[in-house]
Amino acid sequence: MGSADYVFPSPNAECARRVAIPPPQPFVESLKYNLKETFFPDDPLRQFKNQPTSRRFVLGIKYFLPIFDWAPSYTFEFLRSDFIAGITIASLAIPQGISYAKLANLPPILGLYSSFIPPLVYAMMGSSRDLAVGTVAVASLLTASMLGNEVNANENPKLYLHLAFTATFFAGVFQASLGLLRLGFLVDFLSHATIIGFMAGAATVVILQQLKGILGLDHFTHSTDLVSVLRSVFSQTHQWRWESAILGFCFLFFLLITRYISKRKPRFFWVSAMAPLTSVILGSILVYLTHAEKHGVQVEGIAVGRSFAMFKNYHIDGNKEMIAFGTMNIVGSCTSCYLTTGPFSRSAVNFNAGCKTAVSNIVMAVAVMVTLLFLTPLFHYTPLVVLSSIIISAMLGLIDYEAAIHLWTVDKFDFIVCISAYAGVVFCSVEIGLVVAVAISLLRVLLFVARPKTFILGNIPNSMIYRNVEQYTNTSSVPGVLILEIDAPIYFANASYLRERIARWVDEEEDKLKSSGETSLQYVILDMGAVGNIDTSGISMLEEVKKVMDRRELQLVLANPGAEVTKKLNKSKLIEKIGQEWMYLTVGEAVGACNFMLHTRKPDPLKEESEAYNKV
Repeated sequence: MGSADYVFPSPNAECARRVAIPPPQPFVESLKYNLKETFFPDDPLRQFKNQPTSRRFVLGIKYFLPIFDWAPSYTFEFLRSDFIAGITIASLAIPQGISYAKLANLPPILGLYSSFIPPLVYAMMGSSRDLAVGTVAVASLLTASMLGNEVNANENPKLYLHLAFTATFFAGVFQASLGLLRLGFLVDFLSHATIIGFMAGAATVVILQQLKGILGLDHFTHSTDLVSVLRSVFSQTHQWRWESAILGFCFLFFLLITRYISKRKPRFFWVSAMAPLTSVILGSILVYLTHAEKHGVQVEGIAVGRSFAMFKNYHIDGNKEMIAFGTMNIVGSCTSCYLTTGPFSRSAVNFNAGCKTAVSNIVMAVAVMVTLLFLTPLFHYTPLVVLSSIIISAMLGLIDYEAAIHLWTVDKFDFIVCISAYAGVVFCSVEIGLVVAVAISLLRVLLFVARPKTFILGNIPNSMIYRNVEQYTNTSSVPGVLILEIDAPIYFANASYLRERIARWVDEEEDKLKSSGETSLQYVILDMGAVGNIDTSGISMLEEVKKVMDRRELQLVLANPGAEVTKKLNKSKLIEKIGQEWMYLTVGEAVGACNFMLHTRKPDPLKEESEAYNKV
């Protein structure tokens, strides 16, 4: 980075463009604006403005029950597409529902209930056209893990069942509350890297749990960590059932091949969608014909319940979705359903099948109802090993190693976050992994807030543009002027750090100038363009920086402060202490004024004598 001499016009020519102090705003108005920006950034109530009461009532109904918005314009063409999509996802939902209920240590029939009632509720309240509702493996695993710590599902199945429904109810209340209170943004505190690690870890744990079904073991550990599972598996080698293992690996190979075909040829999406149900049917037929249950292949007996209750411009509103999910889980918990959400794999199949509206969920629910009423006795011979193969196949898709490699390439810290979340789940437990994932995400946020970036800016040749000298190596420094950019709001959490970092930048710059014999440092310019807000701790920090600069006979200059920052600096009288003549709209104007003063002011013989003495 070089240096250059500049000739700038007198700062008097810029007086008309000084930083303006925003007009005062009543506290109530300011609070109202801040609350609106925090909880209603998408302004969901704008459609109700300037509307008569009757129209507002209709719009309110459509807002909470979107089915009344799109149903009047529904066509037969849409029905045909939704019917095909619904039947397709039903073929996936039925075997997955049974498998995931087994994973949650719940009666398999509940997996079918959970693919019947909740989709009907979501079809009325959900705003997504493509989301397919049902049970998911990770939620099932969490249910088994957390409830299993309190109640043994085999010893006290009734209490375990009641706890599962209660947990589902309160999960729904929590989801609906987040949506109603507009707190859906809290979910954003889980970073992308954390989610990748946690989901991969949970998928690994689920796969390990399926070794019991694949190997035909009767007894298995209730722990989910890697060491306990492997100890349980290899301590029972004499009980491994080779018939079960061969059958399991054959069906797993079949499922993976069909998924590979669908991935390579998207138009054959139905191949992988139909594969799980095909596996269940073929496995049941094979067991029935060969009496494989007498040779170590365990089956699944399903009791059929005869009565159950019936509840009845493309933009996705996250908070509205939370309300829909919460409501369907509350209703579901009252109708023998456990935790449901919108699984990605099923939603992808729904999308690829050409769904047009949420009617595809209704078609799926009807197909599941028919299964519940007439077809469940056929699942009596369903081999557990097939269900384990279905779960393993689905979980392998959640281990996104390509995303982990991408994290390593782009951001090593994000990769560490991902691996930490993965290790927490795999080597400890799902609960600990979840806590680790949330803690790491919050730590990352705190690090960004508490340790914001600061940069030295230099001048890009033949321009009035100033940029980071590390990014633009051809920039030139301005003699006697240090330009620093603060790249974050200034709060109590980072005020002390910024004070120390600014002082260090000044020390390093003065040491560099002394060693090179260049013009001594006279001005420190703070580019405040990225400082969106400042609190009282931040203002105190700037006051301290100002005092330090005065003691060192340096002039503090502020460039490009925003409206909120300027307003608070004015109210705290800090502008008077700094001097409004030392606040500029741009870094270029600030540098011009400093350079002008450097070339026009009279030298201070006392300061020069002091500097000469220090050099000696």
